[in-house]
Amino acid sequence: MKKFLSLLLTLTLVLSLAACGAKDTPPPAPDAGDAPETPPPAEEVTITVAALASGYEEAYPGMWQEVCDAFTAETGVKVNLICDKNLEDVIGPSMQGGDFPDVIHLATGREKGLTEQFIKNRNIAEITDVLSMTVPGESVKVSDKIIGGFTETSVTNPYGDGATYLAPMFYSPCGLFYNAGLFEEKGWTVPTTWDEMWELGDKAQAEGSYLFTYPTTGYFDAFLYALMYSVGGPDFFNKATTYAEGIWDTPEAQQCFDIIAKLASYTNPVTPAQANDQDFSQNQQLILDNKALFMPNGTWVVGEMAEAPKADGFKWGMTALPAAASGGNGASYCWLEQAWIPAEAPNLDAAKQFVSFLYSDAACAIFAKGGAVQPVPGLTDNLEGDNKMFYSIYDNGADAAMGNFAAYESAAGLGTVREVFLDPVNGLVNGSLTVEQWISDVKAASDQMRANLMG
Repeated sequence: MKKFLSLLLTLTLVLSLAACGAKDTPPPAPDAGDAPETPPPAEEVTITVAALASGYEEAYPGMWQEVCDAFTAETGVKVNLICDKNLEDVIGPSMQGGDFPDVIHLATGREKGLTEQFIKNRNIAEITDVLSMTVPGESVKVSDKIIGGFTETSVTNPYGDGATYLAPMFYSPCGLFYNAGLFEEKGWTVPTTWDEMWELGDKAQAEGSYLFTYPTTGYFDAFLYALMYSVGGPDFFNKATTYAEGIWDTPEAQQCFDIIAKLASYTNPVTPAQANDQDFSQNQQLILDNKALFMPNGTWVVGEMAEAPKADGFKWGMTALPAAASGGNGASYCWLEQAWIPAEAPNLDAAKQFVSFLYSDAACAIFAKGGAVQPVPGLTDNLEGDNKMFYSIYDNGADAAMGNFAAYESAAGLGTVREVFLDPVNGLVNGSLTVEQWISDVKAASDQMRANLMG
């Protein structure tokens, strides 16, 4: 069994920030044992924080406002909060006019790809120095509050230069969510291999249901990462996510293609029409109505669908992706949301101070009320109910996959990772795209991505 924390544990990144001396006075030599102090921003500073109103905000309305208020109480820095389900539409027009928020909480993998655009254009401020800052109201550094390994992934360090640009925020084990009550009623066993999955799919179709659905194609990122890891282990995963030459011609790649193609044939056919940022919850409702058995998702789905009608006896269940071969391990992708600072943020120092506050005990406690768990030691110890079950997935034998496809420079005719690898699943399901064309497109785009890697 592979424990989650032991898989992620790496050397903690520690940087020191030189202390500033008084004007015209030589600075004293810093004490190596002291955590660098965070210089207070100028008085009367008001920063703008833009945060996605996700399922966590729905589970605990006002979560982000409470964090902002706690930050103001601690530092005196005022916060103008923008919190919306369609955050890109709210802040996008003003940013095009040169008016940028100071801090943005918006993960990669969204349909509009706003965070990816900022990464590709190198418009995100480096925040490596934030790791050495003292958490406001506490006496420890930010790096001391983050579990080892979370600031050394391609998610947070997209350019492969050892520098951190995106702060690791809420993390969630992703997997296949299902109605455990239905499985108990039917006497079904959760599949541990793909052969067992196809057998269950046939049983479901015989009863008028379907094996699979997905909220949007964006949710296939966590699915694909876990699939690649379970099929080929870390070696294949790392080569695939860096577009190694010939990687998509390997037997492991073909197995991934075959599984996704076959899964498309077992998918509820209404899925593609609803697979967008406005209607995705209708696909999630298919699970609650027993019209599909499994969907890829993260722990936030419980909050998103808390008030939705459910079939009698409904109980949330989550499993890792099945093992690629009998006797092997399943895999679960560790989804990691990010907070970041636009390079053109008007209040850079105060923005960094806000990011450092996100790891304070006060902020962590507020986020936890919405079910949002940050990569801070000890936060999973007191989980209860569904969350306790979800976060134990790695303790129960699943391998953890973590990381993203490597960032690459924009090039004529080259789409985003989502457009190349994930969005075509809609076409596979509705029959508008052949598997052969999809594979051909992936190979061609991967060659371009490799040729334009950032670094």
